[in-house]
Amino acid sequence: MSTLTQRSSGLVQRRTEAIRTAAADRESGDEEDEARRGDEEEEDKGDSKETRLTLMEEVLLLGLKDREGYTSFWNDCISSGLRGCMLVELALRGRLQLEACGVRRKSLLSRKVICKSDAPTGDVLLDEALRHIKETQPPESVQSWIELLSGETWNPLKLHYQLRNVRERLAKNLVEKGVLTTEKQNFLLFDMTTHPLTNSTIKQRLVKKVQESVLEKWVNDPHRMDKRVLALILLAHSSDVLENAFAPLQDEQYDLGMKRVHTLLELEPEKESAKPSANELMWAVVAAFTK
Repeated sequence: MSTLTQRSSGLVQRRTEAIRTAAADRESGDEEDEARRGDEEEEDKGDSKETRLTLMEEVLLLGLKDREGYTSFWNDCISSGLRGCMLVELALRGRLQLEACGVRRKSLLSRKVICKSDAPTGDVLLDEALRHIKETQPPESVQSWIELLSGETWNPLKLHYQLRNVRERLAKNLVEKGVLTTEKQNFLLFDMTTHPLTNSTIKQRLVKKVQESVLEKWVNDPHRMDKRVLALILLAHSSDVLENAFAPLQDEQYDLGMKRVHTLLELEPEKESAKPSANELMWAVVAAFTK
């Protein structure tokens, strides 16, 4: 009897030890999972810091000279390019869309821009553009909105649609985000506010993202690319600032990168917009700049 008691107590002890060991393994596993989750959260935070910039801010940042803090005086494309960025940014955020094409399929440039949601974006420029588009009846096309938001209209009754001082307001946003700083420079006859680069890491990340999308991470299919990165490349080209992202590359990489960019530029927006999961408004903006 005593022998049976000893055996059973020994089994209980062994079972207890096994339970303790399993519990300890679970705890260590949980700690490892928590540590892993913490690392992932840190990575996500890093990514969120990188992606906090809007398309307009990214395009402007590519166009700004790092030390001088202003865009090229000869660039007459960036103004309309930034307005195109606003439309695409609002579309990617689910605020805008094109009207339904109907039975007789209309071209992208003949379809009107419709407000899908008027929920605030948290960005003053985007909300201002969204308010104009929502309140305008009858609706306007993508081409018309790029012109109206740029102030390029002969109709004096529509001049109030113009978004003023867009570059300066975007630069101030980047100052608030710690990317740029503000200085005054004297240009003989006048003083000009400039915004030199202070956080080179963010711009390097941006340039690297553009470069990798057509080099190491090239997928040879625009619909497998991240929509925001694809829009950035196409709109940066329309704004005449894409060259700045490829300038640091060696000759072979530069030629390869530009060749792939031209592959994207040669796509037909009408065909691409009809494919599954395509953002029609983004392709309409591309069509407006390439027509």
